Amino acid sequence: MNFILMFDTPISDFVVNVFPIIRLILLSIVTICCIVLIVTTLMQSSANQAGSSAISGGSSESYFSQNRDNTKDGKLKRITIWMASILAVCIVLYFITGFWLAI
Repeated sequence: MNFILMFDTPISDFVVNVFPIIRLILLSIVTICCIVLIVTTLMQSSANQAGSSAISGGSSESYFSQNRDNTKDGKLKRITIWMASILAVCIVLYFITGFWLAI
């Protein structure tokens, strides 16, 4: 049995043997998410129509603005949100598993 230094309580062999593998998998997912997040952010168009219409007070309720999620920018925005969410969850899990291993 190994001991956590902070609490002097025994931890199981399952934690000692499996958590390093889980941490390696989480680190791989974080790396992949970071690369995808960077690429999708750079591929999005820089023109922000919502901000300019809010400043000028105009609203454009056209067919294009109603179906904006089906465009390339809408899909890239959705991918960016998903990758950022997965990244945040994996980082939290990575540090929680590190706490149990007392690394």
